[in-house]
Amino acid sequence: MTSSRICVITGANSGIGKITAQELAKKGFDIIMLCRNLDKARPVQQEIQAANPAQKIDLIRCDVASMASVREAAGEVHARVEHIDVLINNAGLVIANEQYSPDGFELTFATNHLGAFLLTNLLLDLLRKGRDPRVITVSSEAHRFAGDFRLDELARPKSYSSIKAYGKSKLCNILFANELSQRLLDDGITSNSLHPGTVSTNFGADSGTVFGTLLNLARPFLKTPEQGAATSIYLAASPAVEHVTGLYFSDSKPKTTTKDAQNGFYAKRLWEMSAEMVGE
Repeated sequence: MTSSRICVITGANSGIGKITAQELAKKGFDIIMLCRNLDKARPVQQEIQAANPAQKIDLIRCDVASMASVREAAGEVHARVEHIDVLINNAGLVIANEQYSPDGFELTFATNHLGAFLLTNLLLDLLRKGRDPRVITVSSEAHRFAGDFRLDELARPKSYSSIKAYGKSKLCNILFANELSQRLLDDGITSNSLHPGTVSTNFGADSGTVFGTLLNLARPFLKTPEQGAATSIYLAASPAVEHVTGLYFSDSKPKTTTKDAQNGFYAKRLWEMSAEMVGE
């Protein structure tokens, strides 16, 4: 068994996911990259491997919008390693027009929340065997734009707005991370969420949304991917947060969320609904 700590990270082939994977490899982590497009991800895997020859950099196909793909990827992780120390739910998207996942759920919600929910649950047994195990879920200050938060409309909204769909999914990330922290208190696994900052990557740029247009205009003033990845890296590797759980971070410091994001009823109900939707 390897003595290196093992980090599983979704969406690790571009943007802050790529930087997070690179930096954690430098810190001595073995990395398992879960990526949807293997052709795009392989050169990144090779680049990180070449820079960190002592570490094992693995790549597994995973489309977090598809629950079948998530199950397959989790099975593959189990086949390759005996434990995980850190899981970073990093993959996410924003889209202009209403679309649905292979399972029939609104695509933003399926990608940004349901995939992370299922993957985390499927990997908990490996995390329980890890050293100082941590689950980190990348949310966003966009959770403040969720608007009227109706649990019964998350999977099939009555009307679609790209910014609200994204905001609601990011609110779900915080609710999930908080509820997970409560459920794992006796397991010694921490669960925190974070805002990476508004980062100058390709994220959202080609979504055709007002959001994408604003991002393009703001790009010169945004954080670099390196700055955007800093909080994920801090939560994954810093001894300062070894026993810290159930918090939301921005710039590597705890930050207060909206009241909806602190709502225990929402967190429990979202968990129950999500479990039902993914068949867990």
